[in-house]
Amino acid sequence: MLKRNRLNASREIAPVTLPNCRLIKGIETGSEDIDILPNGLAFISSGLKYPGIKSFAPDKPGEIFLMDLNEDNPRAVELRISRGFDMASFNPHGISTYVDRDDTVYLFVVNHPHQKTTVELFKFVEDDSSLLHLKTFRHDLLTSVNDIVAMGPDSFYATNDHYFSDFILMFLEMFLGLTWSNVVYYSPKEVKEVAAGFYSANGINISPDRKYIYVADVFDHNVHVMEKHANWNLTHVKTLQLDTLVDNLSIDPHTGDIWIGCHPNGMKLFYDDPENLPASEVLRIQNILSEEPAVTRIYADNGSVLQGSSVASVYEGKLLIGTVFHRALYCEL
Repeated sequence: MLKRNRLNASREIAPVTLPNCRLIKGIETGSEDIDILPNGLAFISSGLKYPGIKSFAPDKPGEIFLMDLNEDNPRAVELRISRGFDMASFNPHGISTYVDRDDTVYLFVVNHPHQKTTVELFKFVEDDSSLLHLKTFRHDLLTSVNDIVAMGPDSFYATNDHYFSDFILMFLEMFLGLTWSNVVYYSPKEVKEVAAGFYSANGINISPDRKYIYVADVFDHNVHVMEKHANWNLTHVKTLQLDTLVDNLSIDPHTGDIWIGCHPNGMKLFYDDPENLPASEVLRIQNILSEEPAVTRIYADNGSVLQGSSVASVYEGKLLIGTVFHRALYCEL
């Protein structure tokens, strides 16, 4: 069964502070996922409404923000989305970028309109800082997508974080500890399950050499390393066990280090108690393929500054930390 220790219900953390951090102005209702291009442009999904977790603006549509980390004092700018896209039900979750050979930037966004699941494909138009909606992906295997990693302009890996779509059954699934969560590969030619047996597959990303897929299992407190094959199937290589609930995974393209936004105490995330706020934690994993990977706590806060961290992404000595429903932090390392 899903015991209290799966939620780390009794865990408290000691603070780990960074000297040069500030909250990002304009992001008030979450920054659940962040993806940074090689040129320093950071895309941020905001406004997620997720069953069982609070929202500061439950009736406000979600947003995508952009930050240029090359600026001396980068700020978050909301990206305008092209007409014809249903903004009223926009509920963005995990995101992933893909840059084509002609430098066209595609943004994949997991969307939960009316608590259903789609994946939306946008083209980033840099001239006017907007997103042009290109298509919507739907499939019976894309049941409860949490995060994705783009593999091409129309293909991706996706994590389904639970099996049931009904709210009550979803939490029953969590309570019973069913390992029915999975990873799916999607392309126009083929859609298939490529990995299974997770309690709740959450963040997903790919190594810089594109040989390995990393999958975070939030309720099993670990990161799985999967080898990617020519037919897109995945085989298990190793599992790194941690003592925290791991959310989204970001990869440093230069070092291959894995940066993770984590929930030290998952119980606090699901119980809205202003006297007992959900904490934030950022881990960096170095040399995950080695026999002894190095795991370092880079940042930890009891919720007084940042509540419910879900992602941490780096670019040239700058760190962005996002949250499920709260704010976002910009730090200079």
